[in-house]
Amino acid sequence: MSPHTDWADSDWADFDAPGEQKLRRKRTKPQGRRKVADLVADDADLVADATIRRLLDLGHLTRVIGELKSGKEATAYVAEGPRGTALLKIYRDLQARSFRNDAIYRAGQVILDARARRAMEGRSRKGLAMLEESWVLAEYAHLWRLWEAGLSVPEPLVGPRPIDYSETVPAVLMRLIGTEAAPAPRLSDVRLTPEEARKAWDQSVSGLADLLRLGYAHGDYSTYNLLWWEDTVTIIDFPQLTTRQSPHFRELLRRDAESLSTSFRKHGLHLGAEATLREVQRRALGPGPTPRVLLP
Repeated sequence: MSPHTDWADSDWADFDAPGEQKLRRKRTKPQGRRKVADLVADDADLVADATIRRLLDLGHLTRVIGELKSGKEATAYVAEGPRGTALLKIYRDLQARSFRNDAIYRAGQVILDARARRAMEGRSRKGLAMLEESWVLAEYAHLWRLWEAGLSVPEPLVGPRPIDYSETVPAVLMRLIGTEAAPAPRLSDVRLTPEEARKAWDQSVSGLADLLRLGYAHGDYSTYNLLWWEDTVTIIDFPQLTTRQSPHFRELLRRDAESLSTSFRKHGLHLGAEATLREVQRRALGPGPTPRVLLP
């Protein structure tokens, strides 16, 4: 996530000023996994889900096709938009996630607004809303930086201005890797020949080195967050990316190397975590991929 976060005064409009009587607000159940039936309809006006209706109204989506995968924090759907087939990732409310402890990834961030910092640290209602929003905005921001730097990541489909992609919260839209009929599988789910396994390993190590060269640790780098399509590895899942400002950076980088090494054993490659880390660090000293040109 971005190391600097500032919150506008409008973000605090519903906070009670000292000495004022607190308003009673209706507490709603945290939004968890959405039902596909609520996301689709022949008539856009009849779509039950408010997030999808907003994305349709903004012109980012034309329809949701179906669910692809449900994870710890979000559910991924195959969708269509003005730029073709898309992957729509919708985050659950923080209280409805099986993964909630993000403190290790947020360590080292500088939050300029003291009230915002206290609200997030105290997990107040407003603080949870800010944390949920920052998780989505961080994924977009990281995707744009990595995409423009030439890394093998999905192309973000909203932005690059934060004012544009902030309108999609709690959803992230990116180009689907694969096809509508056959989305790219995770490396953890495929069978590879020995030659394919070596090729996938080489690309995966280079991908982690590319992240390190930019000053990032992924935080969850394994075959579960690497896609395999047309002999190419694509890195996914970026909201927890950590920068060198974090006191846990070295720990997370080492964990990434260990997770990569361990998860590749299924493909017949048994390289130790320390050797993997040294190779990642060595490659990070070399030249990176060619940056992409962002057309207007």
